[in-house]
Amino acid sequence: MDKMDINQIMDTIQHRYPFLLVDRITELETGVRVVGVKNVSMNEPFFQGHFPGNPIMPGVLIVEHAAQVGCMLILTAPEHAGKLGLFTSIDDVKFRRQVTPGDQLVTEVVMVQSSSRAGRVRFTAKVDGNIAAEGTIMFLLVPDPAKKG
Repeated sequence: MDKMDINQIMDTIQHRYPFLLVDRITELETGVRVVGVKNVSMNEPFFQGHFPGNPIMPGVLIVEHAAQVGCMLILTAPEHAGKLGLFTSIDDVKFRRQVTPGDQLVTEVVMVQSSSRAGRVRFTAKVDGNIAAEGTIMFLLVPDPAKKG
């Protein structure tokens, strides 16, 4: 499977409106790398307060978007089916450009390390080919209570 639509994304991760920050997976090499897209719209609820008259996507939500894309990489591996990825750390995150309404955030995530209980990924989020943010995210993998039979 190398592409995923919004329904397949919601089948894989538990995030929902207004906190689902991945619209599409355009590339997926299971266990290796993934590319996810977020179409940034003026209709995003966070733009009401960040900032009136100068809407900028909060950096923490860019990192959250990258983490959700990273979860797609980790949780599509068969050995991680039925799990939930929880943040344990973010390292070396740098913000290089602002993300504003009308931008398309394209984020590539590559696997750094994976085990049955944890995962570590490196992300690069770009707009128009220019880096908006980059960094490393570590996840703890736990049973997903919403997926218990």
